[in-house]
This record gives sequence, C-alpha cells and structure tokens, in this order.
Amino acid sequence: MFTVHLSTDISKSKNDAPVQPNLNIFPTTLMGDRRRCFRQNWYTLHPWLEYSAIMDSTYCYACRHFSTPKAPDTVFVSTPGFRNWKNATMRKAGFSVHAKSERHKCAMIAWRDYQSAVKNDATLADILNKEHTKQVQENRAYIKTIGEVLLLTATQNIAQRGHDESEESNNKGNFREILSTVANHDPLVKRRLTSINNAKYTSKIIQNEVLGCLAEMVRSEIIEEVKNSEVFSIMADETKDVSKSEQISFTLRYYYNGAIKESFLHFESAERLDAASLTGKIVNLLESYGLNYKNNLVGQAYDGAAVMSGKHSGVQARIKEQAKFAFYIHCSAHCLNLVLVDVVKNVPETEEFFSLLQSLYIFTSGSYVHPKWLSLQKEMYGKTRELQRLSDTRWACRFLALRNIMDTLPALKRLLQQIAQERHGERTVEARGLLPQIDLQFVVHLVTLSKLFGETKLLSDMLQSQTVDLARAADLVNALVQTLKDHRQESFFDKLWDEALTICEHCDSAPSVAKRQTMLSTRLSGYCTLSTVGQREVERDKAMFCTSFFYPVIDSMLKELNRRFSNTNCELMTSIGKARQLYLCSTFHTQGRLKVLHI
Repeated sequence: MFTVHLSTDISKSKNDAPVQPNLNIFPTTLMGDRRRCFRQNWYTLHPWLEYSAIMDSTYCYACRHFSTPKAPDTVFVSTPGFRNWKNATMRKAGFSVHAKSERHKCAMIAWRDYQSAVKNDATLADILNKEHTKQVQENRAYIKTIGEVLLLTATQNIAQRGHDESEESNNKGNFREILSTVANHDPLVKRRLTSINNAKYTSKIIQNEVLGCLAEMVRSEIIEEVKNSEVFSIMADETKDVSKSEQISFTLRYYYNGAIKESFLHFESAERLDAASLTGKIVNLLESYGLNYKNNLVGQAYDGAAVMSGKHSGVQARIKEQAKFAFYIHCSAHCLNLVLVDVVKNVPETEEFFSLLQSLYIFTSGSYVHPKWLSLQKEMYGKTRELQRLSDTRWACRFLALRNIMDTLPALKRLLQQIAQERHGERTVEARGLLPQIDLQFVVHLVTLSKLFGETKLLSDMLQSQTVDLARAADLVNALVQTLKDHRQESFFDKLWDEALTICEHCDSAPSVAKRQTMLSTRLSGYCTLSTVGQREVERDKAMFCTSFFYPVIDSMLKELNRRFSNTNCELMTSIGKARQLYLCSTFHTQGRLKVLHI
C-alpha cells in the first residue's frame, strides 16, 4: 500500500475518511460552449470520490491509499487530479471508466477489507499487537512460575539440580520435578516444557540468574530499610564451604519500624585472611550499597580471633579509624561458649569424658542397639529419652547431654551389660569396651560437670535470647562467678561425692576400683618388704577426685569467665541495658544507635 500526498485539503492517510466537502457554490470552468463545475450528488454515486477545493479537482480515495505499489498510473491519483467535468459522467469516460479499471477494483476490495478489520478491531497491526501482548503475558506468567519454584527450593534449603536431568531420568532433581508437577495443572507451563523451542529457562545458568535477581530484590529492600533507620551495625564471620574455600558472611543489624532486625546481606569469597584484606572487603561492601558507614556505622561484631579483634591492627581497629562510632563488641553468647571450650581443653579428664559421651551416643544410635535402648527405657521408666549428640559450635548441648545421661544411666549400663553378653562380634566387643568405663570416675565426672555446666545454662539461654536484657545478663555473669566461688569448697564436693556414690549403688557399680593383690617374687621370700616395686595401682579416692578434677574445673571456669567477661565488658553491657530501658524518652535517632549497638 502507498499514499500519494497531493493537495493539503484532502485525506492524508487511510486512517482519514474521504474528504467530500459540501460547498454552496462549486467553482465553474468554461468547457466548450458552457461553464461546468463539480456536482455534489456525485459523492452518492461514487463514494470513493474526494474533492479538493484548492485544486478544484477530484481524486480516488481508494486508489490513493490502497493500491499496490506497481499499479498502473491514473489521473485520479496524479497531482492535478481529475477535473474534466464535461466527461465526468459519460459511460465511456470519467468516473465510470475509472470505476471499471482493474486497479480501482483491487483498491476498493482492499478498502472494504480494511474497513471490516477496523470495525472488528482486527487490523494486521492490531493482530500483531494482540499476539505480542499475549506472548509477553505468557512469558511473564511462565517466568513467574520458574521464579516461584526456585524461591521455594531456596527458602526450603533443598538442592535444585539433579545428578541426571535427561528426559530418560526417573529423578531430574527437585527443581525439574516440582516444575513437572506444576505443569500437570497448568497448560501454559506444560506447553512450554514440551515445546521444541529452547526458551524453557530450566538450565543452571538461567536458574542462577533468576536467583541472583531474587537476591538483589531482597538486598534492595534491606538496604532501603537500613538507610531509613540511618544507624546500623555489621557482623561478619568467615568459614569454609564444601570446596574448602574461605567465605565471609556479612549481616546487618539495625532498628526499623519499631523492632531490631538482623538481615543477612552477602557472601564474599576471601582470597586472603589478613586484617587489611578483610577490612577492604567490609568497606567495599558498605560503599557498594551506598551506606554511609563513616557516620552511621555504630557497631562491629566479630569473633575473638586476633586478626578481627586486635586493638592496634585488627579489623575492628582499622574500621574504627574510618568510622569513629563503630564500637567493637565480641558476641557475649559466643564468649560463654568459649569459656566451656577452654575448660574442656584445660582439663584433660573433661575432654576424655566428653569423648566417652560421644561414643555412647554413637553406640546407642546404631540400627540394632537403638530399638533395644528405647525398649529398655520404656520398661524401666515408662518413657524414653534420646542421648544428646555433641556439637562443636553449640556448646549449650553439653548440659543437655549430661542431663540425659544422668537421668538414664542405670538403663544405659544395663543395656551395655546385655549386649556385652551377646555374640555379635564388633558390637559386643564395643559394649565390653564401654562397660568398664562406666565406673566411679565416670559418675563423679558426670555429677560434677552436670552441676557446674548447669549453672551456666540460665546465662547461656539469656545471652542467646532475641529479647535479651544485657543489664540483667551482666548481673548473671557476676552471679555465676560468685556461685562458682561459693562452690569451691570441700563441703560442696562432699555433696557431689555422696550423690555419685548413690548413683553408683543405684547402677550396681562398685564405689571404688578394686585393687589387685600384688604378688611378691619368690626370690624375696624371707625378706621384710617395706614397699612394693614395679607398677603401682593409683588409688582413686575422694581427695584425689577433689584435687585433680573438681578444683581444676572450677578454677578454669573462673579464670575464663573473668577474662572473657571483664569488668569493662560487663559495664558496657549494663550501660546498654539501662539505656535501652530509657529509649521511649529518646528520639528515634538515639533509639536506633542504642538498639543497633545492642549486639
């Protein structure tokens, strides 16, 4: 189709209607022996006519806008137009001849089709637009489904990829299998997954891109909240991933919308773990998200490693050089865990004891032993309790492990006795190896550690609580120190000793280790032997347990508590706790600083 632009007072495009002006008097022209002019009734006879008052000529609307590019020329589309009024209505000239021409007929058909399409809103452009809009909507719906499935697998912390994702595989992985289930109820998803096109968006590259977009949306919201809250703290820690590569995790803590929030922000690989490199990582991260850390960073929380906590060249010191309000606070709950860690390391008997507890947990968790263990407990107590698995990071589980062993020790010893009498090879040998170790020494260690570690339980729970009161926690630290000092007396150990003997009697354990009679050599017969020679049997009596185990454990706990919860740290905890109680009288900005600093 093409359009010839002639006079300025006729139609410019096919979207315009034919220009058919109704003039009172049309211009006349002398033709032959009389003056002639355009007649208005010709519009009715020939609806395709257009009249230009400027040119005093007529044109064919259909041929001008709907003829093919290679159509033959005609006067009705020329610049001068048709104005031979004398021959206009003749049968073999003028309008009649033009109406019978092949060009005009094709143009009229095209014009009628166009009018019908416009009437039905079905022009080619409209059809293409509708199809494009439909395709966009389908693409958005499909990619939304892809994103929701990925979000589900991510939030549920389950693997996405499968080992074999081919069409012949029976298990294509969580992502593909969930998507296939959705396709059973969504024709659009099913059509896309079964199409021969490549735009299925199921490859690992697309998955990572979608997950990256979702993560960036979350980060943007977090950053917006942090900026609105103004002040914030940062917490960072490094660990190794499954590939043994060092990863640094960054978490922001801030006060927003009436509550304290801790939001994970980013993982960053760490090629070097020196203070300068780690400081650069933290600073670059904060700058990349547009956070004003120099004025609004009011707290830093890292572990106690020298590279992080060093007073002169550690990460916290380097950060504070740039952000003067960024006070460093070692995680108080972690400090208490480190107290227990150091106690176990400093007293060898304690480390051996917990190793024995772990061995007992593993033994009772076996597929053959575990049902017997539960059945025996149900027979003796009417209920069952599992032994606690020890964790290297959650040291509060030590007390739970001690408590569970304490409550089920008679059943545990009977279980070992029964299996030791069976003939089950390695299992029997293991039971016979564990059974002799459930002796007086084991019971004394169990009772002592259960009591002393139990004293830390209340403080541990408070320090790890989301609604922790630091002022009260500081008081509990001082109370724990005083309690341990009060326990460091023989009178207190006497109570522990009596409790241990009672448990031994209840478990049918010998209260002391039987000594073997020392046989003298026949060559010494007739002589008076003043002392024995060779190996000596160590006497495990009450005084020995008190001096070699009880006092070292308490002394180690007191030493580590005083070191990790110094007066300065406790005063800081108390100050923050008291300041928190006054936050209703403070401005929002001050509230944020006090609460965010509350690590």
